[in-house]
Order: sequence, then structure tokens, then C-alpha cells
Amino acid sequence: MPTTGYTEIGYGGGVTVLVGRERGAYPYARSVLVRGAAETLVIDPSLSLAGAAPPADVVLVSHAHEDHMAALGDYEAPVHAHVRDLAAVRSRAVMVDGYGLPPEAAEHTDVMLRDRFHIQDRPEATGFEDGTVFDLGGRTVTVVHLPGHTAGHCGFLIEPDGFLHVADIDLTSFGPYYGDVGSSLTDFEASMRRCADVEARWYGTAHQKGVVEGAAAFAERLDAFAGVMAARDETLLAFLTEPRSVEEIARRRLVYRAHVEGPHVLPVERRTAVRHLDRLVGAGRVAEVEPGRFRAV
Repeated sequence: MPTTGYTEIGYGGGVTVLVGRERGAYPYARSVLVRGAAETLVIDPSLSLAGAAPPADVVLVSHAHEDHMAALGDYEAPVHAHVRDLAAVRSRAVMVDGYGLPPEAAEHTDVMLRDRFHIQDRPEATGFEDGTVFDLGGRTVTVVHLPGHTAGHCGFLIEPDGFLHVADIDLTSFGPYYGDVGSSLTDFEASMRRCADVEARWYGTAHQKGVVEGAAAFAERLDAFAGVMAARDETLLAFLTEPRSVEEIARRRLVYRAHVEGPHVLPVERRTAVRHLDRLVGAGRVAEVEPGRFRAV
């Protein structure tokens, strides 16, 4: 099956969303091309761009996940990422470590990142921080740090077009993902509140939901997306009518459906369970009734 090929959709005067295969569903993603009078910038060169990437003078990476970096090797232009994800952009080994997999799975993942996603080390990549502005000449791209999915996950506000790219705050029915080693449930919640406060005409996601027009429509979909977090809380509370361990919760699953298999599933479920437990214990809704065993209050 071919992996390259994308459709261009324009927004405003200089923003083009590059829609990859399967509407940007993983392993693909939507990239964004921004043209100014002086320079052109690309955000998240995805797998669909590999071997056919449009020219750009600057490359921004929203966060260090393979589906947002698969065509990075097509560019010799300067690469920038948030300082908290920079090490993983510079080194594939660091990226693999961030997934928190058992050793045999980590080795397999490293090969998959190299062969399927073309991920190579980019030691020359440099870091940006929240509020950094890239001036392309008559058009600016401002970094909006939105951590939680990863520690360095970012959105980008493109002006004067009024386009906010929110990357993997992607509004899908799967819900927020905060299962990596460096992820954070509480940061993800804060980031959703922050991007809801940014006034824009268009809100662009990296995956299937695509671009949402208007703050009201975006807020409605963001509420539904955040509701998946609340549903996970309720699922967990219902399971904790008797004392349970983290391992039991992980096998019950809060994130993946029962048919999903793979070495990543239980590590992600364990970290997700711990993050929900921490929040619910802090809120007085769950108690550790004996060492390592939790029950709803």
C-alpha cells in the first residue's frame, strides 16, 4: 500500500492543510504549510509527505511522536521543537524510551520507527518555548505550549489568518491520550482549557476530525473530547466497588478496547490507571484501603 500522497486545502491567505491518507488517521497525520512573504514553514511533516514533501525553509514539530515526524528526513531546513520534547526529536533512542515499553518491545519499536516511519536522529534540532514567534514575512506562527499528551506538545497560532493548529488535542472519539512516560492527565486538562481560550477562526487537528470553524463549534467538540476523561473516571469508580490493584485496573482497561492487542497496551493502561487514581484519591473519591489496593469512597 502506498504511504505518500496528500490533498491540499487552503485557509485564509497563507495556510494550507496537507490532508494525508485515511483523513489523517494514525499512522498518518495532517501537516500544515504556512507561506509568508519571506519564508515558508511546515508543521509536522507526516508519513503522507514522505518522498513528496513540499519545499519549506523552516520545520516545526508539535511533539515527538513518529506520525508527526515521518517525513522529517525530506527536509534539510532547520528543525525546531519544544525544549521539553527536543531530546526525543534529536534521538530516536530517547523517543523509544519515552514510550515506556518492555525491552523486547522497545527493540521492535525502534526498528519500526526506523523502517516504517523513517525516523532518524536530528541532533541539530533546536528548541523553542511557549510564546516563541516565527516571522515569515507578513505572517507569524506563535508557539502555544499545550502539554499533557507529551511534555512538550504544542499548538501553533497562525496570524493574520486566525488558524490555531492544536495537533493531538484531536477531538477524536478515542479521547485524550496521556499514556507515555512523560504524559500528564492534569496538564492535558489545563491545555484543553487553554486552547479553548484562544480566539481563532479555524482550529486544526492532526487527525480525523480535521479543521473546525468557529470558537463555538470547537468548544462543543472539545467538551465531548474532555468527556472521555470523565467517562474513564466513572468506569474506574464503578470497578472499585471492591479493592483493586493497579494491575487489575490495567487489565480491566480504561483506554483500549478489549480486542486491541500489543506490547504497548498494558504499560499504557498502567500509567493511565495511576494517573486517574492519583486524581481521584486527591479528590477524596478513592482511598488506598491497603498497600497497593484501592476502593471507591
